[in-house]
Amino acid sequence: MNFRVTQRDIAKLAGVSQTVVSFVLNERDENLARVPEATRARVLRIIQETGYVADPIARRLKQMGNRMIGVYTYEALFPADREDFFYPFLAGIEEEAQRLDHDLLLLTSGRATGSNLGLSAGVTRLRLADCCILLGQNMPSQELQFLMGSGFPFVSIGRRNDVGGPVPYVAADYENAVGGLVERARGLGHERFVYLGHGTGPESYVDRAAGFDTHVGQAGTHVAPEGDPHEWIRAIEAARATVVFVEQDDFLHRLVAALDERGLAVPEVFSLVSLSGSIDAPDGLTGFRLPRREMGRLAVDMLSSPADHPRQSRLSCELVEGRTLARVAS
Repeated sequence: MNFRVTQRDIAKLAGVSQTVVSFVLNERDENLARVPEATRARVLRIIQETGYVADPIARRLKQMGNRMIGVYTYEALFPADREDFFYPFLAGIEEEAQRLDHDLLLLTSGRATGSNLGLSAGVTRLRLADCCILLGQNMPSQELQFLMGSGFPFVSIGRRNDVGGPVPYVAADYENAVGGLVERARGLGHERFVYLGHGTGPESYVDRAAGFDTHVGQAGTHVAPEGDPHEWIRAIEAARATVVFVEQDDFLHRLVAALDERGLAVPEVFSLVSLSGSIDAPDGLTGFRLPRREMGRLAVDMLSSPADHPRQSRLSCELVEGRTLARVAS
């Protein structure tokens, strides 16, 4: 549209009252609660399509393009116990944003209440940016549904299940990474495998388990990481497994500690493969590295040049040889 868009225009196009448009723009919780999510998403989509911004200065920025990328996080990016986990993602995002001469806007609204619904509960801050990157392991489906309905450009770092359509994402290719480690173990004579993990919940865990099941088939056993780790060891022994694929760091540390208590060591008792992709993994641990920095860069590039990329992208992981996966004793 080449005329000055008003709230009245937005209301007419969205089929709502001007009061509803005002509620959505002002993002006061007590008012937003009175607006159905589908209506809110429709209003925001019209706002995005028309380029409407609430004040003249912001409108001029919109006409120029804000050149600003929002980064919304569903968990703390700088926790003391995981200070390095998100750094490579952020470094990749920053590098590509700088190359494109864009600014970054870190968005954290909504986390303080514990609801993790900062976007769907009120999004006018998000509209300061031209697009958004989502970071975090657990993203509420309500948030993704809201963004999909609003038409606001976004990319998730990490695979997400469809919510009314395919969610745009860049993710690590966990299935093929796990498959590569299974084939490496087979090449060393391993025939019986255990997966220590839940294989449920976040999509990344589901993908790890799917990669294990696809490549191992009937030769694999799942052991739930519940109760005493000594029970895990007994289950592994009962399965006569020679190699254990461990889903998360916490499970691995507890398993190794239980082995130490028994005077047992890896890989003598059985081989061990880490599926966490953690950059804090001990030296010598067999597993893979996640392409975190590359994922951050690609997320920005997918937003800046959407025609050059598929809507959903997966990047290969780098396999780590390590010393905890050994040849089966003859």
